[in-house]
Amino acid sequence: MSGYNKGAVRTRTRVGKYELGKTVGEGSFAKVKIAKNLESGDVFAIKILDLNHVLRHKMVEQIKREISTMKLIKHPNVIKIFEVMASKTKIYIVLEFVDGGELFDKIAKSGRLKEEEARRYFQQLINAVDYCHSRGVYHRDLKPENLLLDSYGVLKVSDFGLSTFSQQVQEDGLLHTACGTPNYVAPEVLDDKGYDGKASDVWSCGVILFVLMAGYLPFDEPNLIALYRKICKADFASPPWFSAGAKKLITRILDPNPLTRITIPEILEDEWFKKGYKPPQFEQEEDVNLDDVDAVFNYSQVHLVTEKKEKPESMNAFELISRCQGLNLENLFEKQGLVKRETRFTSQRSPNEIMSKIEEAAKPLGFNVHKRNYKMKLRGDKTGRKGHLSVATEVFEVAPSLHMVELRKTGGDTLEFHKFYKTFSSGLKDIVWKSDENAEQF
Repeated sequence: MSGYNKGAVRTRTRVGKYELGKTVGEGSFAKVKIAKNLESGDVFAIKILDLNHVLRHKMVEQIKREISTMKLIKHPNVIKIFEVMASKTKIYIVLEFVDGGELFDKIAKSGRLKEEEARRYFQQLINAVDYCHSRGVYHRDLKPENLLLDSYGVLKVSDFGLSTFSQQVQEDGLLHTACGTPNYVAPEVLDDKGYDGKASDVWSCGVILFVLMAGYLPFDEPNLIALYRKICKADFASPPWFSAGAKKLITRILDPNPLTRITIPEILEDEWFKKGYKPPQFEQEEDVNLDDVDAVFNYSQVHLVTEKKEKPESMNAFELISRCQGLNLENLFEKQGLVKRETRFTSQRSPNEIMSKIEEAAKPLGFNVHKRNYKMKLRGDKTGRKGHLSVATEVFEVAPSLHMVELRKTGGDTLEFHKFYKTFSSGLKDIVWKSDENAEQF
């Protein structure tokens, strides 16, 4: 069959000592892949940036400065940068791999967190933000997708200091964050007249705390003008289950005036915040090597890493199952009860039947379907909090009678993707090969 990936043959890409695995996130000019260090066997995440985009937008010095700064940041609540590489066309940032999913996946399942649990995560978030601010690093784009959990439930903030990579101006000229929504953005950022990075990060932390405890956004309007007006006036109401202490702190954080907004040192002294608070215990590493950062940006051929396409490898069914998760749609959620921004399942039906069934399940939910060979893009009609929900699907042949289907969110809100998938998957149950196998992913 033309265009069909027989035998699930995938070309493995090597970058230096790393073998690249599946894509776990992507944007307009950057993507994140899981990668294995072939020397140690350790698993990392690698952020891949388009070098031409960096050069075209004259971001070299800024990115170099921020990567150098972030290599010096060693905090238990911040995703660690290990090294930086470059090819002729790409920049590779090797990051700590966090496998516990997004914090907001918990909200997708339960609706909201208990106050004690929300406070514990908020304390870790403030720890991370405070530490990075003390070193002159500001996030500027704190949002749910940047709050991850490790296997022990420890909060990890991603993209700290790297948010300029994903900042972009939308067609309407109003949005300045990669997520395409101002819901978490401070009023002074919306004014676009310059702002204090510390104060704007604090505002975003306040919105995040509200969502953790309420299960919904404090500012959420379908009309952008109405939304801006609410944000700039801090027009919100706390639900009745918020304690008096939580209400007081959130009100002080969501102060539309950055000059009178509560600061992090003041948050650390707040009585509600201090309940059960345990300052992080860690030691700052010394003698961090920044030679790789300098090498990436000096454009010498000597320092370019080699991108190598290895001989294609066929996966048999056993190997594929051992590498995948979520093969059984009767168990949609992982052990933590979460669905990530992507999922996979296997089917013993023909590729054409699988594609038709996906289309049948998606259209009644208000999704436009675009097919090309054995790939499909689903795009929601409705505009959500972060634009239209978009989902990419692809079918791979594992064996003559067994196929793998991969679904990945490529646009829109993660919470909306979870709700969509729960309904969408119910229409696919009769084509899914039932398996009790669950193994760790690569």
